[in-house]
Amino acid sequence: MSEWWRDAVVYQVYIRSFADGNADGIGDIAGLNSKLEYIAELGVDGIWINPWYPSPLNDGGYDVADYRDVDERIGTLAAAEALVERAHSVGLKVLLDLVPNHTSSEHPWFVEALASEPGSAARSRYHFRHGRGDRSAPTNWRSVFGGPAWTLAADGQWYLHVFDPTQPDLNWDNPDVVAEFEAILRFWLDRGFDGFRVDVAHALAKDPTWSDFEDTGLDDLPPGSHPFFDRDELLRVVQRWRSVLDEYDGRMMVAEAVVPIDRLARYLGPDRYHQAFNFSFLEAGWDAGRVRSVIEDSLALGTSQTWVLSNHDAVRHATRFGLPDGVDAKRWLLDGPHHLLDPDRGLRRARAAALLMLALPGSAYVYQGEELGLPEVWDLPTDRLEDPIWIRSERSVKGRDGCRVPMPWTEEGPSFGFGGPDPWLPQPEWFGRYSAERQANDASSTLMMYREALERRRQLGGGVTIVDMGGDVVAFRRDSGHLCVVNMGSSPVPMPPGRLVVASGDVGTGTLEPDTAVWIGDVV
Repeated sequence: MSEWWRDAVVYQVYIRSFADGNADGIGDIAGLNSKLEYIAELGVDGIWINPWYPSPLNDGGYDVADYRDVDERIGTLAAAEALVERAHSVGLKVLLDLVPNHTSSEHPWFVEALASEPGSAARSRYHFRHGRGDRSAPTNWRSVFGGPAWTLAADGQWYLHVFDPTQPDLNWDNPDVVAEFEAILRFWLDRGFDGFRVDVAHALAKDPTWSDFEDTGLDDLPPGSHPFFDRDELLRVVQRWRSVLDEYDGRMMVAEAVVPIDRLARYLGPDRYHQAFNFSFLEAGWDAGRVRSVIEDSLALGTSQTWVLSNHDAVRHATRFGLPDGVDAKRWLLDGPHHLLDPDRGLRRARAAALLMLALPGSAYVYQGEELGLPEVWDLPTDRLEDPIWIRSERSVKGRDGCRVPMPWTEEGPSFGFGGPDPWLPQPEWFGRYSAERQANDASSTLMMYREALERRRQLGGGVTIVDMGGDVVAFRRDSGHLCVVNMGSSPVPMPPGRLVVASGDVGTGTLEPDTAVWIGDVV
């Protein structure tokens, strides 16, 4: 059976912001089709497409109203089927986003549930409960997006939503729910899609005692004791999904499991997920000790690794790395002080971090625009924000829209080549400097560095041996004879001997400058 995913690089397409084929301001399948060659030429092995299902878009498509169709603003089911065929023809696998924890409040099941009596079969597909005697919510649980995790229905029962009120949580103890999602998996697999990225894979199971708790985070709770995250019971659902995928050759699923690294291995195995994102790597910051520790702990798990630096939920790493250590990047978007940002340093570190990630064994996921060195658009006008976090946090957290601003394809022109004059999120006037068009003609650009690294990455192989080159340096040797060295300190360090394969910055002085990474070949 093909295991292409073990060392693949997958390009994440946030489809609403990738390319707009009909000039209505929203990215679509036609736009993605027009850029498939660009993605293939980058040197990746596949794409992961964020939700394109029919949706009221209360949470960027993660509020799904129909799991077996494509939103008419993005395309048609026929266009989706043609896309996967064309992607395969240019050598790209295609993963879809699966959203199993919750549906949209406009999903037919939830519409039926609201119209049904308490205790009905329709309501049992979700979590409806009576409140406490004082008409307060059944528990004190808090939503991830802010505010209570319960909303009062018109007839006096409460329903659970771990995220937005328009995203009611499904009841995974209900056989209808289990059967429905197995059918959804087969629906897309039968159409040739290569697998799924599973949204909030650490959710699904809920505490059957419905007890109050003080949320101190997963790190501070006994394993498996959180009332709605990382509970052991969810694995029985995953095992059934895996049995479905195993009916098809070369299909896979990757978990968005935001859990401590020592719990991550529970999600992986021959009867579980094929892979799980390594968010500890994303969160390690620009600190050699922390990064080295995450790498060592991750490799010690003995499973297929999946490295990631940015995604549609995180402040882009070109901006995170430009902020002083200890600054909460998500809070900084709104609260500042914004003079703390050093964008040049952020870009240098982002380039170096890319070489670090791509040198590690296993697979890597590249978020659209990171190959251009795109920073976060932190100064989006608040009246244009669409992320529900902005409202649910009572306008105290700006949310994730800044990493979702539509891509700049051309240096000039309406929407910098995205398509149409008015994208769904506004692009800043400086976006053209980062455009794919401009960078394709600059041998020193971030785009060209990614292309070179992705091409040369295929020469890397075997295990990893950590090399001690000082406390501020992360260095490791691959069994193929390649050495990756990243200077995370504030002073130059000696350049290792050997053949220079690729560098994130200037190495003409014979030393490795701060915030710079290199791959060295022919290392004995």
